Amino acid sequence: MNIKKVDFSVVTEFENKVAEFFGAPYAVAVDSCTHGIELCLMYTNAQKIRVPKQTYLSVPMLAHKLNIEIEWMDWQWTNYYSLTPWVYDAAVYWKKNGYLSPNKFMCVSFQFQKHLSLGRGGVILLDDKDAAIQLKKMSYDGRLPGIPWRDQDVDTMGYHYYMQIEMAELGLDKLPDAIATEPRKWSYLDYPDLTQMKIFKDTL
Repeated sequence: MNIKKVDFSVVTEFENKVAEFFGAPYAVAVDSCTHGIELCLMYTNAQKIRVPKQTYLSVPMLAHKLNIEIEWMDWQWTNYYSLTPWVYDAAVYWKKNGYLSPNKFMCVSFQFQKHLSLGRGGVILLDDKDAAIQLKKMSYDGRLPGIPWRDQDVDTMGYHYYMQIEMAELGLDKLPDAIATEPRKWSYLDYPDLTQMKIFKDTL
């Protein structure tokens, strides 16, 4: 049986160019920003997240999914906020050389409303090579891209959260315009108070 080799070099190219724009040493492309945050919380063994009352639904839902504590915050945030001392929700962030260092995991979204609008997808910005390799493996079913999984002795639990080649190709096409244009400035005012929703009542 002939197995066609899938070339993930376009994803690597996209990661490198996004990392270069943000001034981050490394970037790991994922299928959504929320999944990027989830991977970072697992990688850093987070036991608690601090979440602004006004943000997107999927972020506090991670506390339930990962069985960790949540603390609601009255934060008037702009562009990004920290869930833990290391993990940042930077879904709406877009700034040249905007990576916060050292030892930060910044998760950016490429959902259709975001500045680099791909419909779906995201990226984890970070400065630790070993962490970048491990997060790549975690996003890609425990394996590394570019090597047939049958030839790998998989040692990492994976979650099928990797960015598809087609999305990376679209990202490379749209990236120059995104770099050349001024982004919208997002803040807590773009979101409702999640603590007023029934789904989160038991977290208060």
